[in-house]
Amino acid sequence: MTNRAFTVAIDGPAAAGKGTVARALAAHFGFTHLDTGLLYRATGLRTLDGTDPVEAAKTLKAKDLEQDDLLRTPDVAQAASRVAALPEVRAALVDFQRAFARRSGGAVLDGRDIGTVICPDADVKLYVTASDEIRAQRRHNELVNKGHEVTLDEVAADLRSRDARDSARATAPLKPAADAVELDTSRMSIDEAVAAAIAETERRIAAKG
Repeated sequence: MTNRAFTVAIDGPAAAGKGTVARALAAHFGFTHLDTGLLYRATGLRTLDGTDPVEAAKTLKAKDLEQDDLLRTPDVAQAASRVAALPEVRAALVDFQRAFARRSGGAVLDGRDIGTVICPDADVKLYVTASDEIRAQRRHNELVNKGHEVTLDEVAADLRSRDARDSARATAPLKPAADAVELDTSRMSIDEAVAAAIAETERRIAAKG
């Protein structure tokens, strides 16, 4: 779609659908996608064996992001939320994310603070959200389909814990950017959410010329 740098920032809470929207958007426009949550999950995973969080973030390797099954477990999700609250960890990962966002050919980054901190000048900012009940059901279905034995109540409690920690942290709390377009996917199909994101991106591309 473009040979220039064009950045799409997608934020939102867990299980709202931002990753699905981000991947589909990147595929549609031929942009490169980065799930920034994987950076924190990979850092969190390394801390579970006793590695210092800041050291884990500073020495993160590309191969650390390729352990998808391990990175998607509830324990790692909680560890990721804990390390993400540490300013030193976030600082260690900022440069990587910003460099990715500026690459030519376009980039889509999804996370918690992309539009507010990492890429405040992003060409497109979306905030993807959904009700607590819908998010818990989606995440429960995802985990059960992957063979994890968890109850819906456990998943709901885990999401509440992460939401509280992500929103209350002093550094880069989870919140929509002032100029972000909100997509509430509670009653939207995947196709509808993706279509809305594509329409907003096309509008911004046209405006940029």
